[in-house]
Amino acid sequence: MEVDFFVRGSVIGFSIAAPVGPIGILCIQRTLNQGSFYGFVSGLGAATADGCYGLIAAFSLTAALNILSEIRIWFSLIGGLYLVFLGIKAFRMVPESKHNSSKYSGLVSSYISTYFLTLTNPMTVLSFAAIFAGFGLGKTGGNYTDAGVLVAGVFIGSAIWWFVLSGVTGLIRQRFTPLHIRWVNRISGCIITGFGLYVLTGLSR
Repeated sequence: MEVDFFVRGSVIGFSIAAPVGPIGILCIQRTLNQGSFYGFVSGLGAATADGCYGLIAAFSLTAALNILSEIRIWFSLIGGLYLVFLGIKAFRMVPESKHNSSKYSGLVSSYISTYFLTLTNPMTVLSFAAIFAGFGLGKTGGNYTDAGVLVAGVFIGSAIWWFVLSGVTGLIRQRFTPLHIRWVNRISGCIITGFGLYVLTGLSR
């Protein structure tokens, strides 16, 4: 049974992470600029947040769901503003020399930024709750082992997606010249900023 929970959790984690949104674009942009490891670590930040929200859904923490629903507008405001900030930062980023890609001083900030962005999207936990219910996993019957295995599966499934995305992007990185990467930064910066503005304009609806 525990293996079944782990497999289902992995499928859920992979499926939620796979659609390319602002986090995916950010991961691609960082991989092209700084290497696959930076992109993967960025993805791990999102995978950790997915695991946190999967934990809430796995234990059917109704009180937590209600609180998230009530403060959703504040989460969206903070997340939207941060997306705009990251978009502008990406747009202005100067491509690094490939020989300097071993500098890992920004790994922590790469991890924290995507963790924060994913965590400030309360729709993520609602998505988990809906999918868990569809899989018949909305309640683990108070079994902490099953719930823990399920959440571990969510994290691993999400991490696998980020490993694949950063790995594939890293393979084609060598074909990009600094000029190509500069244009990738500008385009991705505009897209990420657009996501942020979309979130902010949705606050008035």
